[in-house]
Amino acid sequence: MTLVQLKHLIELASSGSFSQAALKLHLTQPALSRSIKALEDELGQALFDRIGRTNELTPFGQHFVQRARVLVDDAQELRLTSQHLQNGEIGQLRIGMGSGPGAMLMTPLLMMMAQEHPQAHLQISRGSTTLLVQALRERVLDALIVDVRSLEPASDLKVDALHEMVGTFLCRPQHPLAKKRSVTLEALLDYPIASTPLSDEVARLLMERFGPRAHPDELVNLRCEEISSLLDVARHTNTVALTIRAAAPDLVELPLSPALNVKARFGLVTIAARTEVPLLPKVRALMDRVLKDENDGDA
Repeated sequence: MTLVQLKHLIELASSGSFSQAALKLHLTQPALSRSIKALEDELGQALFDRIGRTNELTPFGQHFVQRARVLVDDAQELRLTSQHLQNGEIGQLRIGMGSGPGAMLMTPLLMMMAQEHPQAHLQISRGSTTLLVQALRERVLDALIVDVRSLEPASDLKVDALHEMVGTFLCRPQHPLAKKRSVTLEALLDYPIASTPLSDEVARLLMERFGPRAHPDELVNLRCEEISSLLDVARHTNTVALTIRAAAPDLVELPLSPALNVKARFGLVTIAARTEVPLLPKVRALMDRVLKDENDGDA
C-alpha cells in the first residue's frame, strides 16, 4: 500500500461518495475505484459496504481508516520536519574548533544560532586538532574549524572555506616594547611569551626567521589552547602573545625585525563521503563574514 492509496481511502471515508471524493482528489472515478479495490485486495478484507449510492466503512474499515489518518499525518510531519531541517530551523550542529578559530568564531556562532535558529541545538567542542579529528572520524562531531597547517593530509577529510589570517606578536599599549620602531628577538625574550600550541610548519618558519631560539619549546613560556585567556594575560601583564592579529584589536602589534610573515590558515573540515548537516552552509557564510584581517583582507 502507498500513502496515496491511504489518502484516497481517507477522502472516500469522509465523503462517502466515489464521485465527490474523485473530484476532490482530481481523479477519475474509475481510477479511485481501482485504488480502493487494490487496497482491499492487499488487506484481504472489504473497507466499504456499498449501500445504494452511499459507501459506508465496514467495522474493519473504521479501524483501518483511523490508523491510516495517523500514518498520513506522520508523513506530513516528516515532510515539514525535513523542510525545517533544511532551513536550519531545527536540528543539531556539533562542531569542533581549534584555538584560533574559537577566539574569532565561537561567540559569533553562538549569537547567530540564538538569534536565527533558536530551536536548533549547537554543541561546540574545543581541543587540539588531533583530538578533534578523532572525534570527527568517530562521528561525535559533524565538522571542524581548525588551522589546517596543523592538519595531517588524509583522503577521508574534506577541507574548504579556507581563510588566511596574519599571525603576530601582540602586547598591551603600556608595554615597554610598544613604542619601539623595531623589536629584535633578543628584546622579545626579556618578557614572557604566550601562545597556543603551534604546528610544525609554524615552528619551522619561526626558526627560519629568528634562529634556533625561536623554536616554540624555547620561545613560549605560557602555552594553552584558549587564546582568550592568553590575551587577558597580555592585557594585564608584560606578557607578549603570539597569535592572530585580528583576535585582539586593542593590543599593539610589535614590529619585529626581521618581520614575522606568518599566517594561520583556517578551514572547515568534514568527512569527505558524508552528507553534511543542513546548518553548515550558514557556518561557511559566518566564516566569510568574521574571518577577515583588517589590513590584509581575506585570502
